[in-house]
Amino acid sequence: MINITLPDNSVKHYEAGVTAMTIARDISEGLARNVLAAKVNGEVWDATRPLYSDARVQLLTWNDEEGKSAMWHSSAHLMAEAIEILYPGVKFGIGPDIENGFYYDIDFGPYDISDKDFGKIEQKMLELAREKQTYDRSEVSKKEAIDYFTNKGDEYKLELIKDLPDGEITFYKSGVFTDLCRGPHLPDTGFIKAIKLLKIAGAYWRGDEKRKQLTRIYGISFPKKKELDDYLVLLEEARKRDHRLLGKELELFTFSQKVGQGLPLWLPKGAALREKLEQYLKRVQKDAGYDSVITPHIGNVNLYKTSGHFQKYGAESFRPITTPMEGEEFFLKPMNCPHHCEIFNFKPHSYKELPIRLAEFGTVYRYEQSGELHGLTRVRGFTQDDAHIFCTPDQIKSEFNGVIDIIQQIFKALDFNEVLIQISLRDPNNPEKYIGTEENWAKAERAIIEVGEERGLGAKIVYGEAAFYGPKMDFMVRDAIGRKWQLGTIQVDYNLPERFDLTYIGADNEKHRPVMIHRAPFGSMERFVAVLIEHCAGNFPLWLTPDQVIILPISEKYQEYAEKVLSLLKKHEIRGLIDSRSEKTGRKIRDAEMKKIPFMLVVGEKEENDQSVSVRKHGEGDMGTYSINDFAELINNEVNAIMQVN
Repeated sequence: MINITLPDNSVKHYEAGVTAMTIARDISEGLARNVLAAKVNGEVWDATRPLYSDARVQLLTWNDEEGKSAMWHSSAHLMAEAIEILYPGVKFGIGPDIENGFYYDIDFGPYDISDKDFGKIEQKMLELAREKQTYDRSEVSKKEAIDYFTNKGDEYKLELIKDLPDGEITFYKSGVFTDLCRGPHLPDTGFIKAIKLLKIAGAYWRGDEKRKQLTRIYGISFPKKKELDDYLVLLEEARKRDHRLLGKELELFTFSQKVGQGLPLWLPKGAALREKLEQYLKRVQKDAGYDSVITPHIGNVNLYKTSGHFQKYGAESFRPITTPMEGEEFFLKPMNCPHHCEIFNFKPHSYKELPIRLAEFGTVYRYEQSGELHGLTRVRGFTQDDAHIFCTPDQIKSEFNGVIDIIQQIFKALDFNEVLIQISLRDPNNPEKYIGTEENWAKAERAIIEVGEERGLGAKIVYGEAAFYGPKMDFMVRDAIGRKWQLGTIQVDYNLPERFDLTYIGADNEKHRPVMIHRAPFGSMERFVAVLIEHCAGNFPLWLTPDQVIILPISEKYQEYAEKVLSLLKKHEIRGLIDSRSEKTGRKIRDAEMKKIPFMLVVGEKEENDQSVSVRKHGEGDMGTYSINDFAELINNEVNAIMQVN
């Protein structure tokens, strides 16, 4: 007999060999119909996999992220089976679940495939799903795995097998399809009720541009048809909010092949928006005791070898820059941290000076593959709202609190109301993965957890997700249509202070190693602006929007008065422009609505005589007539309320 501990800490007794699905049926048949997988001692398993020793078991359904992952991973296999039936002889790369759905990289050989083929693939997938094919797991030796895929002629799977240790290789079979996979999977295909293939793209094998380009097909699946219908509505809304389209319509940013892929060009309106964000954070940081620094865009390659960034990002970076001096090489900066370490090292420090907080909007560069580039969310040059805090171990908790204050203030000002927080700690079973002393790790982890508890953050604690140099706290936001984005992060680092031999003189007059806290509330300016555009669909908060008002003279006769109004508004620090086109007022209003300008000020004979403006609000319509001063007060009061400025 074995003991099974459930999430409520109740203990049930079963014969060895029991499965999570049997446990679910023991609780209720209704529950069993919804169990997709199980978490066994923290590891996700097939619900049909036998348990032979005492275990803590959590049954996973569609309401759990791991349950969705099992559904989507299994759907990738189902798609592969359907494609292998429809296109005999195709070869398969990898087919994982992703945040929303799944994909599979496939070598179609002589077949010409496009999204026009999605319908018949979906139909075949649903046909196979209705057969309720089981996902059967088997452990195989390395030789057996090599023999199987050699006979099948799949060089991609053979290459993957080479990297796997013998004794840890598993196959999954469903229907006529067998795949190299560690799982987990659904009990059977019958749980998959609704399927939609979403897009087709090219993907180099193993991400190497020198290797063959495979065909990547993306899809998503659901346990109910209605959930797919709801998702497709959401997808259509997401398309309308696509920051690439809105960025062009609102004239915020552009890209140029002559400049280079993945290198955004900020247009005047986009630069104004970005500058407002930077000014806001700089003000917040100044109030919180940060000092601004500026570092170069390049550094000697040895700087990044010392920090470890050359080893970590070398393959993803632009090639080193050589100079006329023999043996001298520079590197486009992949991270700001090494430069800040050298600034700290500029002079000796006493414990009385700590914490030292250095902040920079520093541009860094990574050579992302062209197929991975995506608008502003994945670029080759991006600016981080970076800061590094050098503190004593005793100051970690208070500094974490301070950074959380900043991040929460920013999210509130930008109307990100739903924030999810994750605390990432060490894997207790693999201590060799981490550097630093047990004492320092325990102190840092305890401080982060206590901060989360004291502030009631409801943080999710995840083991094994810490950086190798220390634990971290990540902030995810849900946007207006429910999508999750990771933005702010706080990380504790014992590694770089060691590598750069950073020290301060303690109260005992001895040298001590500072702790380094990395933090970036926005993450990167590019990605943050992209998320913000999609969150508010281009309707930016009034304090942030590049143009707060547009003045619409009803004819050329009132152009001079429009200019006077704009001049007076500028004295109140209100940003605006004049639509001087020879168009009808109705057309000007429609165009202003399309540009998402918050306020439209119509001026004509009556307004000029009364020294007033007729106000329309974007998306709401007519607000009546205001004197110029009253309107300026209206705007500034709204901005101050949003910004919480007294």
